[in-house]
Amino acid sequence: MSRLAKLIVISLSVVVFFYIALGYVLGKTGEDKSYRALTVYGEVLQHIQQDYVEEPNLPLVTAGALHGLLESLDAQSGYLSPREYADYRQKLQKGGKDQIGVALSKRFGYIVVVAVLPDSPAQKAGLHSGDILEAIAGFTTREMSIKQAQILLAGNPGAAVKLAVVRRGRTEPQQVELVRAQLAPQHVLVDRPAQDIAYLRVPTLDAGKANELREKLLQFDRQGVHKLVLDLRDCAQGEASEAIAVARLFVPSGTLATLRGQTVAKQEFAADPSKVVWKYPLEVLISWSTSGPAEVLAAAIAGNHRGELVGERTIGSASEQKLIPLDDGAAVVLTVANYYGPAGKPIPEEGVAPTVEVRAAMDEPLDAGDTEGPAMPPEQQPGSRSDDPVLKKAIELLQGQARKAA
Repeated sequence: MSRLAKLIVISLSVVVFFYIALGYVLGKTGEDKSYRALTVYGEVLQHIQQDYVEEPNLPLVTAGALHGLLESLDAQSGYLSPREYADYRQKLQKGGKDQIGVALSKRFGYIVVVAVLPDSPAQKAGLHSGDILEAIAGFTTREMSIKQAQILLAGNPGAAVKLAVVRRGRTEPQQVELVRAQLAPQHVLVDRPAQDIAYLRVPTLDAGKANELREKLLQFDRQGVHKLVLDLRDCAQGEASEAIAVARLFVPSGTLATLRGQTVAKQEFAADPSKVVWKYPLEVLISWSTSGPAEVLAAAIAGNHRGELVGERTIGSASEQKLIPLDDGAAVVLTVANYYGPAGKPIPEEGVAPTVEVRAAMDEPLDAGDTEGPAMPPEQQPGSRSDDPVLKKAIELLQGQARKAA
């Protein structure tokens, strides 16, 4: 280790122990737990320096500790090294956005695919919800934050990136090359699975989706179609504000959602009867690939008894993050607030549960012991209903057949 690196580590240790000593000088307060944690950190660092089998790379050890610290909070929080944060800012200045069409989370210590946009580079490369990305561009995703993965996946249209993908039923990763491209606008997909039933699949909840859905709903009303299936499976991107706007198209009264955090002012989102355009029967399809804003929408509809949720429990990621730059050029992504459903339950804790549970074919629940990851429902295209038990059940419910669990 260089003299400069040693000096940095010693300086940090001095600062840590200064705060520890200061805590005891000021007397025991409600922050005692924080001081105890710092004491433990200092003790472990000392043993690493003195007793490890060889001279450790302490900057690397510190970075690993920070990654673990943030990851222990939740899947969305993470740490960016000075170099990673610089790369992020550079791509942001160039207007770089998601150009592969995939939503990510963390499972089993690795980056996992939550949802894939239709006709996106990710779909064309064969990625599916539930795939584990073991490596991105040659870098293992073990202990990698979601933001780090997004930085590695972003790039110029036409440029390729290599992935090591572990699919269900396999233990060895498969090498996949993904070619970045400019994403086409994602529109609501429309179908008529029965004469009197309309089907709307929502791929994202980006800005403008509420207006687009409003026009579709009014069109169905004019056509005399008064039963609706709203498919929120594989919907994992967008804005919570758009989810609230969509919920107001269906829910005439009640609380839609609440946003709360330790340092975030409480916000309560209420229904608005003047915004309602659909007063007819409604069923909503959900799955593990229903994430973020789509969970807020699903919870608002079910929590106000506006329609059944058919399918499986959602992933549980409806929250807000804040990017906080650090003095050394690094940054942390920290979850600062969670969304709560109408009943007051935090969505990130357990996700949104279906009111009518239906498993897709070959599907199994996500379990921490299942190292191969979950199988996700088959990708739905308008008109492709022959192997979709979730959609079939929703149609049965709308047609007034027996409401029995699948």
